Parts: sequence; C-alpha cells; structure tokens
Amino acid sequence: MLRFTYHPNIFRLSDVRCRRRDFVKLVSVVVPCYNEQEVLPMFYEEITKISAQMSEEYPELAFEFLFINDGSKDKTLEILRSLADKDERVRYISFSRNFGKESGMYAGLKNAKGDYVVVMDADLQHPPSFLPQMYSYVRDGEYDCATTRRVSRKGESKIRSWFARQFYKIMNKISQTEIVDGAQDFRFMSRQMVDAILDMSEYNRFSKGIFSWVGFNVRYIEYENVERPAGTSSWSFWGLFKYSLEGIMAFSTAPLAISSLLGIISCAIAFILMIVTIIKTLAFGEDVAGYPTTICVIFLLSGLQLFCTGILGQYLSKTYLETKRRPIYIAKETDELYRRKKNSDDSAEN
Repeated sequence: MLRFTYHPNIFRLSDVRCRRRDFVKLVSVVVPCYNEQEVLPMFYEEITKISAQMSEEYPELAFEFLFINDGSKDKTLEILRSLADKDERVRYISFSRNFGKESGMYAGLKNAKGDYVVVMDADLQHPPSFLPQMYSYVRDGEYDCATTRRVSRKGESKIRSWFARQFYKIMNKISQTEIVDGAQDFRFMSRQMVDAILDMSEYNRFSKGIFSWVGFNVRYIEYENVERPAGTSSWSFWGLFKYSLEGIMAFSTAPLAISSLLGIISCAIAFILMIVTIIKTLAFGEDVAGYPTTICVIFLLSGLQLFCTGILGQYLSKTYLETKRRPIYIAKETDELYRRKKNSDDSAEN
C-alpha cells in the first residue's frame, strides 16, 4: 500500500496532475513585466512569503507564478531565468518585442493553468498582502472576482489625477459598460471568468472595459495608493492618454454620434446665416461683404469635416487591424524552452 505525504510548502506543478482535482486548487499569479529588474527580486520575495502563508491557512491551495517579459531592455529576463532555476513554480514568457501591457495580460491569462488566476503588477503597487482577503471572497463562490479600487492617487501629479477622473466620468456616460473609478487590474478571478475574458480575443484590447463587460459578481476592496519601492513607471502621460482613447474607441460609438451631431449643427448654422443674409439684403438693403463671410464659413466647415473624418478614420483603422488577425503577441522564449535547452546542454557536457 502506497502512502503519500503532502506538505503545503513544497509544491511541484507535476503534483497537480497526480492529485485529486477537488483537493488541489491551483492559483496562477500572472505578472506582466517591463524593465522591472530593480523590483523583481523584492516582488518574488514578497509573493512567495504570502503564498506560503496562504498554503498553510488553506491546504488545498498550490501556486504557480507566470511572469510575462514584455520586451524589457534591462536584465528582467536574466532575473526570470534565475528564478526559474531555483523555483519550479516560476514560469515565464518572453516576447520578441514590446507589445504592451494589454498583450502581456492576455498572454498570461491564456497560458495560466490555475483554477484561479491573479493579475498583478511587479512594482508592488499591487500589494500581495491583499491576496488572502481576495481569496476569501472568491473561495465560497459568492463572488467570481475580487479586485482593488484606489481611493487616493498619492504620488501622482494633480493634472494626471484630474484627467484620470474625467476619463472615468466620460467613459461611463458615453458607453454601456460601467468602469469603476480607481478600479485596478489587480484581480483574483475564477476560472469561469477568465475563460469568458479569453473568449473576447479582439486585437485592440482594453482590459478595464473587458473586465466590466463580461459581468460576474465582483467584490471591490478599497485601498490607498502605494508608491513603487524601486524603479520608475513605464507609463507616461501621453501613453495613458492614448490608452484612454483606445478604451473610448473600443467600448463606445459616441464619437461617431458626436460627429454626426456636429454635422447637423453646422448645417443648421449655415442655413440660419443664409436666411439672415437674405433678409438683410432684401428687407434692409444692406450690402454683405462676401469675402470674409465666405472664408469664415469655409474654415468652419473644413474644420468640422476634418474632425469628423478623423473620428471615422480611427474606427476604420481599428477595424482594419482586427481584420488582419495578427497575433496579439509573439513569444521568443519560455521557461519550458529554457529548461529544455539547459537540460540538453547539461547532458551534452556529461
């Protein structure tokens, strides 16, 4: 008779296939990374400490850590290789270039093997200490997702904070998808919710909108903004501005309606000016200067036409990119390939 001993602090991914699925619940922690060499060791130390505590409190839990290297220019990939060498739970996917955080999150969700999936940043602005509380909400099935919501923007400039608040207000007014102000990508999700998100395999991704659009029961945890312990953010003001435009284009057709409304208003103004000009000329005998009036009308209508054409062009460009069906990301290296190559090299040396 065989006897098996289970220790919550010792885990191999291969063990999951050997145990009853109703006993082991695998939690996949997805971590997009871009130039995070300064903070990665600190993040790994913190996440392993929290996961060990959770495994002791909840013996049914096992963890894997899936890092997505989004074309980093620093030593992020080297650090991930060293982590994979010493911890079998560490997995990684390294992109051929920088595809953006949205592609990184999609790659993580697609390759996560867990019954639950966590998405969080490596900069420790998403505190790993929240994971036990988040799991307690999702564990019993009452909630499909536990996520965080910032109630303050400590460390951000006032201008950036103001624009962020205005974005949420505008987005919620012009779209049918409600996005909670301050909601983060830091989420603890059930497998059912993750599969629903993966069914939306669109090229132009806006995850904040996708998370809300798929629905499910979500529990929000409010917290104060946490500053990075090391390194600098890769998000610039211009980058966030473009990201907000992506969100508006992805989840609202209001800009098209606005362009149509502007066209109607400009036609109405032109018609009124024409009536006024006719009345002045016929009833009062006033001479109307033609050159300045014509120039003003031409500039007004040309500006409106260019504005509306630009909006239409944005939507057409998104449609064009979707129809190309290009891959959302391209993987250059994975932990499996790295381990296989390393084992092959070791065998050749022996």
